[in-house]
Amino acid sequence: MNLNLHPALQATDPETADLIAREAQRQRNVLRLIPSENYVSDAVLAATGSCLTNKYSEGYAGKRYYQGQQYIDAVERIAIDRARKLFGADHANVQPYSGSPANLAVYFGLLNQGDTILGMSLPHGGHLTHGWGVTISGKHYNVARYGVRQNDHRIDLDEVRRLAHEHKPRLIVCGASAYPRIIDFAAFAEIAREVGAYLLADMAHISGLVAGGAHPSPVPFADVVSTTTHKTLRGPRGGMLLCKAEHAAAIDRAVFPGLQGGPHNHTTAAIAVALHEAATPEFQTYAHRIVENARALADRLLSHGFTLVSGGTDNHLILVDLNNKGVSGKIAAQALEGAGIVCNANSVPFDPRKPFDPSGIRLGTPALTTRGMGPAEMVRLADWISEVVAAPADTAVQTRIAGEILDLCGSFPAPGV
Repeated sequence: MNLNLHPALQATDPETADLIAREAQRQRNVLRLIPSENYVSDAVLAATGSCLTNKYSEGYAGKRYYQGQQYIDAVERIAIDRARKLFGADHANVQPYSGSPANLAVYFGLLNQGDTILGMSLPHGGHLTHGWGVTISGKHYNVARYGVRQNDHRIDLDEVRRLAHEHKPRLIVCGASAYPRIIDFAAFAEIAREVGAYLLADMAHISGLVAGGAHPSPVPFADVVSTTTHKTLRGPRGGMLLCKAEHAAAIDRAVFPGLQGGPHNHTTAAIAVALHEAATPEFQTYAHRIVENARALADRLLSHGFTLVSGGTDNHLILVDLNNKGVSGKIAAQALEGAGIVCNANSVPFDPRKPFDPSGIRLGTPALTTRGMGPAEMVRLADWISEVVAAPADTAVQTRIAGEILDLCGSFPAPGV
């Protein structure tokens, strides 16, 4: 989509229109490596900006509190049916506003306040909503945390089993926001069964890889699966819950009326479009290319002497430990942005630095893969990263590389912007 298609925006609010135009230009002209970011299609953008934003629809299809729902109900049913078919789930709820409220709905629907959760530690790759202390999940529930082994940075399933038997959690959470390896959902399910716990699999980061067959699916093993609908799934900013039939009523009640009012119908429509796209052979190719690109980038970074958490990657992201490079993650991320490479500073397991200025950077390949880039571009990217990190204060280097990246971006148009 192009802003020229929306002259009313420029006429009504030129200040906001200008900022949107500038952001679109930024998204076109830089290499976006934040693993949770992507480019949606024109079709997804069109649904997101549709007249469905005008309709209020508390309740579920066929059981609404307001009239005028015949088309909204149809849209939501399409999204649900596509989600169930794509992921092989008994039940789907497409109303969560995002991934965090989706996880909260699982806790609210299946647990009582004060019950024990066993989740992955945030500094080891987990997510805030997996029981970190500053969140509702950390304050309203008793939380035990597992992590990764220090020698190889892989999830320590022996520790997970020991903690599960020690703390007897009501719910175990698997899934991560900064873990570059395949997650063994079957092993987590076995541990959950041993202690009589529910299993929640948070696949927000990898749902597109799961849909495309590039990562094992948690759906056969988990009681509930939560996900965002953006990231690798390449849909709008939203959330979704998949669960076994026996939990459907509890999950639906937790989403509405438990946590939310009316769903965002324009987002529901865009989710339906994204799920339709994710069911195509082209999407399967895309999902596998994400992983191929991530591995190519990781291999080239290793050749430049970078230390990678777990030694590499099996999915869409790479976590780089910069301790041996003598630069912090924050400084490196800022210098890389100056060169047109946008990533985020990130803690690494057993990080000696504070979270706001951690030792690592987190890189992801979904957005670059969507633009059509491949392993050859990943090699160039790793070379640029190495050059910038080696001299993070050298603005001349950053300016030169930014120009080279601008030329590269011209050969790989960004969808939707």
